[in-house]
Amino acid sequence: MANHKSSKKRIIRNANRALINGARMSRIRTFVKKVETAIAEGDAGVAREALRQAQPEMQRGVSRGILHKNTVSRKISRLAARVKALAA
Repeated sequence: MANHKSSKKRIIRNANRALINGARMSRIRTFVKKVETAIAEGDAGVAREALRQAQPEMQRGVSRGILHKNTVSRKISRLAARVKALAA
């Protein structure tokens, strides 16, 4: 257990942030899963729309400091390539 007041506050703060960040990550994963489900079903129109909705959510994760920008960039790029291949 923490001995200093500041370290006790930090433990509480970290626990609260973990809950918030967990909820944000869950939201991002849900949007990505919608894209992947549409790709698996072979529905190009739904996949394109799901990707259009997933991109800002993923970028928001970057701005909130949950994910690294290169990670999100890579994931968006790969999803977009899969959606594009589906349409072709």
